[in-house]
Amino acid sequence: MMNKHIFDKIKHAKAILIAAGVILAIIFLWWFIRGVRQTEVTLEADQHIDVTPQQIESIRAIGQWEFLAISNEELVDTTRKGIFTDDHLARIYYGTVRLGIDMQKMDSTWITTQGDSVTLWLPRPAILDNNFIDEARAKSFHESGRWTARDRETLYRRAQQRMLRYSLTPQNIETARKNGDAQMRRLMLSMGYQHVNIQWK
Repeated sequence: MMNKHIFDKIKHAKAILIAAGVILAIIFLWWFIRGVRQTEVTLEADQHIDVTPQQIESIRAIGQWEFLAISNEELVDTTRKGIFTDDHLARIYYGTVRLGIDMQKMDSTWITTQGDSVTLWLPRPAILDNNFIDEARAKSFHESGRWTARDRETLYRRAQQRMLRYSLTPQNIETARKNGDAQMRRLMLSMGYQHVNIQWK
């Protein structure tokens, strides 16, 4: 009889412990849910992008950035009057005038950033190399008489001036600017900028 009484007490104590555990679990669950509801989680996208000195140097390392290449072929001739006959010299020159910008000449103010926006201040596209005539391809079309190196140099300069007049037209400058605008815009977008503003000086 005594053993049954002790057994009943143990059973009753277990029931109390189980009930207490359930109550504690409910209280903990209520506290946890209440805490989650009261906690505000804010996720903000970091829209600030910094152009590092390494990135600036990598862009400057591009050096001359070509936006437009214009191929030229010029026939230049000259005549020298003689007593009995005239001397003639005609030569054909080939050259490629390349328009763009030299990144090595850009100062530190050419790029400014604010958040996910970037502004580029670029110079007007210009000739990248004044020695654009390929002298190895130049050839005489017609030659009679004796001509000096100075005479040939004069023809060379005339061909150079003609190529410049043909190449440096407002239309070609505008085409080079548009090409440069598109190339620079793609570069900045690839670096993570969402808004790219390009100003040509």
